[in-house]
Amino acid sequence: MPELGRMEPDEFKESPKAKVCLILDNIRSLHNVGSIFRSADAFRLAHLYLGGYTGCPPNPEIRKTALGATDSVEWTHIPDLLEFLPKLSTQGWKIIALEQTDQSIALPLFIPDPNISYAFVLGNEVEGVRDQVLAYCHGAIEIPQWGTKHSLNVAVAAGILLYQVNAGIWKS
Repeated sequence: MPELGRMEPDEFKESPKAKVCLILDNIRSLHNVGSIFRSADAFRLAHLYLGGYTGCPPNPEIRKTALGATDSVEWTHIPDLLEFLPKLSTQGWKIIALEQTDQSIALPLFIPDPNISYAFVLGNEVEGVRDQVLAYCHGAIEIPQWGTKHSLNVAVAAGILLYQVNAGIWKS
């Protein structure tokens, strides 16, 4: 790590974080969860919330793709997101779904305000973000796509979202 200029996990935990967290809504693949942990580490997220039946560390399948990020990223399991989201909102977090809706905006048009704390909700690999969860969101963003498919793998989508959002935040 010293040759790459990377932080050790303890140093990472003390470092400044983006005012961004992810909320995973019933993600079924443990490999996707592990991959999202790695992206959360790469983009220095404030927190990762594992909602519903989303798998939690310690788990060998998560560890396989997280490659140690479960030791550096702060996370909490939230059994019931419908109880949790109003509390998060009252703490000043702007909750935004990464979902295709009739009112979602394209990710390139989303300009993050570095003074706002953002909580992005990513949904189940098949069903997406549940309607009950969408009801607590302040808006929705979607990633433009030009192929024959209409969705991306949730871990891939998380990486794209975090790169775009954090590039704007860390530049500020």
